[in-house]
Amino acid sequence: MTSQEIRQKFLDYFKSKDHLIVPSAPIVLKDDPTLMFSNSGMTQFKDFFLGYKVPTAPRIADTQKCLRVSGKHNDLDDVGRDTYHHTMFEMLGNWSFGDYFKKDAIAFAWELLTGVYGIPKENLYVTIFEGDASENLERDQDAYDFWKSHISEDRIINGNKKDNFWEMGESGPCGPCSEIHVDLRTPEEKARVSGLELVNNDHPQVVEVWNLVFMEFNRKADKSLEKLPQQHVDTGMGFERLCMALQGKSSNYDTDVFTPLIAKVEELSGKKYTGILEDEKDIAIRVVVDHIRAVSFAIADGQLPSNGGAGYVIRRILRRAISYSYRFLGMKEPFLFELVSVLKDQMGPYFPELEKQGNLVTEVIKSEEESFLKTIESGLVRVERLIQQTIADNSKVLPSVEVFELYDTYGFPDDLTRIIAEEKGLTIDEEGFKAEMAKQKQRSKKDSASKVYDWVVLEEKPETFVGYDELEAETYITRYRKVENKDGEFYQVVLSNSPFYPEGGGQIGDKGVLENATESFEVLETKKENGLIISLINGLPKDAGAVFYAKVNATERKNSQANHSVTHLLHEALREVLGTHVEQKGSYVGPDYLRFDFSHFNKMTEEELAVIEEKVNQKIKDSIALQEFRNIPIQEAIDKGAMALFGEKYGDSVRMIQFGSSKELCGGTHVKNTSEIGHFKITSENSAAAGIRRIEAISGDKSAEYFKNLEQQITELSQLLKSKDVVRSIEKLIEENTSLKSEVESLKKEKAKGEIGDWKSAYEQKGDKQLLVKKTSLDAGSVKDIVFQLKKEIPTSVTIVLSNADDKPMITVGVSDDLAAHYQAGAIVKELANEIQGGGGGNPGFATAGGKNLDGLENAYQKALNI
Repeated sequence: MTSQEIRQKFLDYFKSKDHLIVPSAPIVLKDDPTLMFSNSGMTQFKDFFLGYKVPTAPRIADTQKCLRVSGKHNDLDDVGRDTYHHTMFEMLGNWSFGDYFKKDAIAFAWELLTGVYGIPKENLYVTIFEGDASENLERDQDAYDFWKSHISEDRIINGNKKDNFWEMGESGPCGPCSEIHVDLRTPEEKARVSGLELVNNDHPQVVEVWNLVFMEFNRKADKSLEKLPQQHVDTGMGFERLCMALQGKSSNYDTDVFTPLIAKVEELSGKKYTGILEDEKDIAIRVVVDHIRAVSFAIADGQLPSNGGAGYVIRRILRRAISYSYRFLGMKEPFLFELVSVLKDQMGPYFPELEKQGNLVTEVIKSEEESFLKTIESGLVRVERLIQQTIADNSKVLPSVEVFELYDTYGFPDDLTRIIAEEKGLTIDEEGFKAEMAKQKQRSKKDSASKVYDWVVLEEKPETFVGYDELEAETYITRYRKVENKDGEFYQVVLSNSPFYPEGGGQIGDKGVLENATESFEVLETKKENGLIISLINGLPKDAGAVFYAKVNATERKNSQANHSVTHLLHEALREVLGTHVEQKGSYVGPDYLRFDFSHFNKMTEEELAVIEEKVNQKIKDSIALQEFRNIPIQEAIDKGAMALFGEKYGDSVRMIQFGSSKELCGGTHVKNTSEIGHFKITSENSAAAGIRRIEAISGDKSAEYFKNLEQQITELSQLLKSKDVVRSIEKLIEENTSLKSEVESLKKEKAKGEIGDWKSAYEQKGDKQLLVKKTSLDAGSVKDIVFQLKKEIPTSVTIVLSNADDKPMITVGVSDDLAAHYQAGAIVKELANEIQGGGGGNPGFATAGGKNLDGLENAYQKALNI
């Protein structure tokens, strides 16, 4: 049975049991402050479990892309070292929202595994929750009783809270669970050791394949449990492990989920995969084929590699794959990007985002590979310098601070530093390195530390967003909670009627005030969490149950919505000018400016940018009225021509924003007419990532301010130049400046020629060699010319020049060719540069270094005399 057939049989089975089959949600979460990535099948249904949203259907089934690389669920370090852990994996799941519960969930699972897939009953074991006295949780007797009708009681195992009480994170929906384990060992192995002894003991052939979670509770911030409004079923079956079981393999990597990728790696690297667990080559291949899936799906869902947040995690996964392939597969050139086409052929039919975004994914990965391989090459030079310095210091241990700097600042893998050090008979200061890592984590933790308390519910009133139509509203606080962070103590409030737009879709959240007759509080930000619009205020009202008036900062909202509306016009103009391959890949919309990222592989020309500006400004002049379609079926919006963005999760009902021919699905706030935008001006266009361009622009008040400042500058220039023809006057100045520069350069060269004779006579004999240490105020170019001439004319010589031109310390070292094998100019300049708090480099014959400490030139001079 192929993996495609296995996946389809699962969906067909649950469709026959009246489950609605839904597509996978994006692997990257954009509107959930508690998670970066979808780490389980239930993530996209969290609001259903908490009662914040009404389920699309009472029964649902799907296969969900998941990523476990951070937080509580982090499998990254296990990947490649065993046969069944992965970063990205598929989670097959069936869901019941207040419909069936334990009895049916257990019956469905048993019928599918044994009846449809044909797994022998004697190969299966199940676990149930044994209870936990510390939380007053009893043994799950119901699950035990239901399982008895399907499997012998000696195969039902009690499991502790760690294994059999499922929790998504520190807080949120949770409940007891029942795991199904499959024993894939040979009959001989089973005869020697019972599977009962191996369940949940990390045996590679006795593995959990399905987890049936019975959602009954919500874990609060104070760690207490409260009953959910309804009982739900949340199941998750590891697709890759299921394929291993059904295809008779002993490793996930031996299934057709991975074998096409492995075959491509073998072809590109010339290395043969044998499947040996301890073989570093095989570990590297497993890491590569696992990680390429995680990175490809993340990029396809809109998350580009970057230096922060989710983007940093994706970059780290990709760099881990590059590092392993560099070290153990000998791959010194980019090659991972060539695996994307294999993955697309394999999974594209079921996950269309891979088909649609295939070119972008390929280009981004290739660019990241090229960049990191350069980092590795430059890092190797730094490691070599560090090793030489360590040996010179008569030490056998590379210092932890420098090793950590290589890792943290330059991105050089610490395990690669270890390998190189060991080849030279050295080690690294492991304890010191761990201490530096701990310090960094502590700094990061301190910067992001925040304590969020549980909600205090005042009234169970429906919360309504009225901000599309009103900037002020009479309202009540329905719930509040305290938040403590490095900036102090604040309170988050939920309002019965909120005019504050919550951050989303690229647009920042509204600010404003919340006040009544006796108190006033500043609204610092507004976000959305679990379906609730949450505003952060700088204090707690004395009477939180009083009537309040919520007022949005009208000026900031006006400018933000002008920038948001103009992003729609910009998007359309880009597609008209550059082509329909252009798609939005991210945005920021605030009151001061807008940022728009889009897929395009070339730098835009000045002509293209001018045409874009002209098109957008023409639509502003045309005074196009907003057409807003609220809560229309998503298919109706698509049929009307609305553009849906990959990586976004849309509901069954959506909001469509239309300005003439521009039609997009959008939840943000907008102008009522394009004329309100005023004017659009692009301020920059550059690269955001491989295949992604970024435009920054202004509109409205900021655009008017821009032109006002420009006018003022021109007026001031006219006054300085004493001419109204500013352009001609500046051209004349440039011509005069060019002529004067030429004269200055000629004078410098004449002065340098005059000094060469004096310098030649200043060399000191040092044994059979000659040394010149010279102080000067000549500029760097003149010094370089002189040193190169002296290198040629003075044999067996070392020339060291210390310059203070423009009050900046600089050291230049030249070594004649006949000494370059014995005296390295780069090593000399590095040693002397310490005195001026600087650094530099070069080649064995010539090197330079600049610094910060001008006074240090005297120490460098004295030190140079002793070379």
